[in-house]
Amino acid sequence: MALAGCDTDSTPGVSGRHMQPLSERILADLESRNMAKESPILVRIFKEESELEVWKEDRTGRFALLRTYPICRWSGELGPKVREGDRQAPEGFYTITPALMNPNSNYYLAINTGFPNAYDRANGRSGEFLMIHGDCSSRGCYAMTDEQIAEIYSLARESFFGGQKSFQIQAYPFHMTPLNLAKHRNSPHIAFWKMLKQGYDHFEVTRLEPKVDVCDKHYVFNAQSSRKFSPAESCPAYTVPQEIASAVREKQRRDETQTTELVSRGTATVPARMGVDGGMNPTFLAAVKSQGGPGATIRTNAGTIPAHVNPPAQSDATGSTFGLASAESRPAPVQVASAADSGGMKGFFSKLFGSKSNEQNAQPGPTQTPASNPPNPPRTAAKNPRKPDGQAPDSKNSKIVAAKPQSPAPRQQADGEPEPKAETKAEAKSASATSQLTGTAPSAPAGVFDRFGSWQQ
Repeated sequence: MALAGCDTDSTPGVSGRHMQPLSERILADLESRNMAKESPILVRIFKEESELEVWKEDRTGRFALLRTYPICRWSGELGPKVREGDRQAPEGFYTITPALMNPNSNYYLAINTGFPNAYDRANGRSGEFLMIHGDCSSRGCYAMTDEQIAEIYSLARESFFGGQKSFQIQAYPFHMTPLNLAKHRNSPHIAFWKMLKQGYDHFEVTRLEPKVDVCDKHYVFNAQSSRKFSPAESCPAYTVPQEIASAVREKQRRDETQTTELVSRGTATVPARMGVDGGMNPTFLAAVKSQGGPGATIRTNAGTIPAHVNPPAQSDATGSTFGLASAESRPAPVQVASAADSGGMKGFFSKLFGSKSNEQNAQPGPTQTPASNPPNPPRTAAKNPRKPDGQAPDSKNSKIVAAKPQSPAPRQQADGEPEPKAETKAEAKSASATSQLTGTAPSAPAGVFDRFGSWQQ
């Protein structure tokens, strides 16, 4: 059956992948950047650029950029995921708890984005099991190489070991710059993107994880209120700390001025729909073209592109789209070495990630089998346009009243194309009865992992 998201379940008990240690190279980078390996992380994703950023808190208590990873494959178009089966990778703000980490993925390792979140549900959006995973194949997911997801997964793991209860994923259509906003000003999603930009700006001016709430079916950031925020109800009166509100206002003023100037100078717009299913970072696309194309295993500095990769169609000078021709298969890629089990630490981590989450927005465990989603277009297909997605609802801007000056608020803890694996629905159900990490059902006394906010008895 076709899948709604990226079916990432596999035979349980895969040893070592989830416990691969951080490389000496990245440990040295952490040291040079004044970061502890256990410090909190934050992830930003940019579709148009096909990049994933990992930010890490340094010893000043603020986030700094640690790594920018080229994304091997994502599916859909620019714009939010609206309904199950639309092949869209999600955009928005997502909270990742240990329970959303899947060490037993068919696609090497996987991190569930937690879609749909409170905003998505309030706006009637549907879908599930939208992941960041390996194997360079996407069906509404953000797919990396196996080597990349191993490192990203390890960075997240170490932050959980260090006490971070959750980390934030901010998924954007592109870097929210004046030029990009000018180029995309005619998109039906522009109101939604301007709302996302508010959260982008909050992070840019503070380098702190913005507190995210949802009310009146839209996001609000770093909002302080004596009343509870309800996703589908009107926003309560709230304030934003003066220092943050002023800095965000000034940045927005500068950006709007530059955007207006770019438009007045005739900056060309881009098509709202490109007629191409998703994207691939230029680094990987160039490697596929130069080293044999689909059907050949390709090794790059950013990891191994598997032979089954299905690159997005490319536009030629006439505006037509075309697929990359397949080449003869080459030898299978070298398996990424697994680290040795780390004794008691592995046992602890097994129970941690085999736990269930009490987060309000946490999704069903990754061992469940997703529902249907249309398969990928053939690799050599030319055009394969999809029906237009539903337009994202316009966000309503609540009036923000600046509070008295104070320090910035502390950080709040808080369906591309996988090739079908040789796994039946019955097998997936069978796998769901096992531990996510080691293949044994985890058990632990009540309250053991309360400090991680991820398991309650």
